[in-house]
Amino acid sequence: MHTHKVGIIMNGVTGRMGTNQHLLRSIKAIIDQGGIKLSDSESIMPDPILVGRSAPKLAELARRAGLPESRVSTDLDAVLADKYNQIYFDSTLTGQRPNGVRKAIAAGKHIYCEKPTATTSKEALALFKEVSSAGLKNGVVQDKLWLPGLVKLKYLIDTGFFGKILSVRGEFGYWVFTGEYEKLQRPSWNYRKQDDGGIIVDMVCHWQYVIQNLFGDIKSLSCLGATHVPARWDEAGKKYECTADDSAYATFELTNGVICHFNSSWTVRVDRDDLLTLQVDGTHGSAVAGLRDCKAQALAATPRCVWNPDIDSPIKYKDGWVRVPDQGVCDNAFKVQWELFLRHVVKGDAFPWTLQEGAKGVQLAELALQSSAERRWVDVPAL
Repeated sequence: MHTHKVGIIMNGVTGRMGTNQHLLRSIKAIIDQGGIKLSDSESIMPDPILVGRSAPKLAELARRAGLPESRVSTDLDAVLADKYNQIYFDSTLTGQRPNGVRKAIAAGKHIYCEKPTATTSKEALALFKEVSSAGLKNGVVQDKLWLPGLVKLKYLIDTGFFGKILSVRGEFGYWVFTGEYEKLQRPSWNYRKQDDGGIIVDMVCHWQYVIQNLFGDIKSLSCLGATHVPARWDEAGKKYECTADDSAYATFELTNGVICHFNSSWTVRVDRDDLLTLQVDGTHGSAVAGLRDCKAQALAATPRCVWNPDIDSPIKYKDGWVRVPDQGVCDNAFKVQWELFLRHVVKGDAFPWTLQEGAKGVQLAELALQSSAERRWVDVPAL
């Protein structure tokens, strides 16, 4: 068995997403399964080195991940200088990301990073051009494409279940406690615009690649952002003013005529099957997908509804939906994309989710903020 050992610089993984999704549930999980099997005689084994500012935090995280002390560092420049490390992964704060990515490009590392890839589409596109000019492989995290519920939804689309798709309704969010009396669920910077916070910046990037990959290209948008909760309490228990949007109400018009509407909120209590649900309506059928499941209703099973608010409904609407069966076991979405990127680096397998796609997400969030500020529809130019 020939094993390709791949050194991966993981910068900023002491945060919630970096720790749980990227290190423990992706890279460590790949190591624990014996690497990525390419054939009976060839495999890929990731070898992460954790980089950050706090040595104690990094040491504790390395212990949890079962990594040796030698694979921890607070010196990014030294780690980048080591030719053994082939990939640079960035999960730092968005405003810091371009600095680390540019250092890694200069050091000749392949780039994989979280979204948003930058705070502006101009800089996000510049990063893509710089890494491409350097001849380096690159990618952006677009994890929701591999969620089991969306995989089932994509199967229905590909098999023609919907006929002509008419509209998509997305509901995302949950109640994030203010921190006054309860333990925080999200970091306080999420609610400060000056720290690149806000749900538009965070979630519209996701809706861009979900819409593009499942339903079509976006032609124009209208978005209204709101800061419903004016004050919260930070990690030290100190009250602060919320300057970033905590809710967004966006409508997207696609080039193929499909209308997509997404509500995103950190100030909503959940009364639906999952934290994210997508309802897709078409001429021949409809479906509702969550993070892990999906249910559908075909035209032949659609009840004949008659409006009459004076009596209890004779139709049990939920009974008319059928669960879409599993097509196989779905692995962690972040892990699936990590495996695809590692194959891309080692074997040159196709990987279309480049930093250019990341720039499209930043662009859409930027235009959504513009639409909200100017209270108008905004066209989405090709990027």
